[in-house]
Amino acid sequence: MLAWYLLYSKPQRERSALENLDRQGYEAYLPLIRNRRRRGGRYVRVIEPMFPRYLFIQLSDETDDWGPIRSTIGISKLVRFGEIPARVPDDLVASLRAREDDAGIQDLPPPDFKTGEKVRIVEGPMAGYQGIFQAKTGQERVIILLDLAGKSTRAELPDGHIASS
Repeated sequence: MLAWYLLYSKPQRERSALENLDRQGYEAYLPLIRNRRRRGGRYVRVIEPMFPRYLFIQLSDETDDWGPIRSTIGISKLVRFGEIPARVPDDLVASLRAREDDAGIQDLPPPDFKTGEKVRIVEGPMAGYQGIFQAKTGQERVIILLDLAGKSTRAELPDGHIASS
């Protein structure tokens, strides 16, 4: 019977591990997400593993040869709990795959800020200032209250420019 198991890869080698497992005929899965990372002082969109260093592999207890997995380039080890390989529920893998777009990548939802929540501006000319979240407007923008020179001032920013304080 086929079941999903968890593999642990070498640092930042998830994609090469996936490629090498596929080449050997194993059914492996690496969930990917679109994320924002700060590079060179600004935020850029990147595609990265949802669970860094972890991959899923579908194996049969009875028919598959598990031996070559340990020596696959990019793989560190099969995750175990004691002597038992870590089994992953089939519905977890199915739900991860169901959220993917046509390219096999998931978009993380933007953070959902609450009115009155303290936020920090992380990008743009006002980076470093703290304010209070007021509202989300259309077109991926937010309104926050800033305390500038003892006076509360409203500022409208792109929603990606703020983070929880």
